[in-house]
Amino acid sequence: MCLAVPGRLESIAGADPLAREGRVRFGGSVRRVNLAYVPEACVGDYVLVHVGFAIAVVDPAEAARTLTLLERLEEPEGEP
Repeated sequence: MCLAVPGRLESIAGADPLAREGRVRFGGSVRRVNLAYVPEACVGDYVLVHVGFAIAVVDPAEAARTLTLLERLEEPEGEP
């Protein structure tokens, strides 16, 4: 199974469209992500990331909903 996770784009570096990178925050972690597939992405946007590549810019409300669902998966069974 493949999973793409939303994160908040905090900074962008590089002018070459294929080598452009961003620092993306996933909760408490920040990772470098290739932005070649999302040239429209701007700092503050939420991007969907799969294996180190941002593959889509997502609506902040949809990103929040997805992150909430992922957090619920981490809860021990039996807890609300």
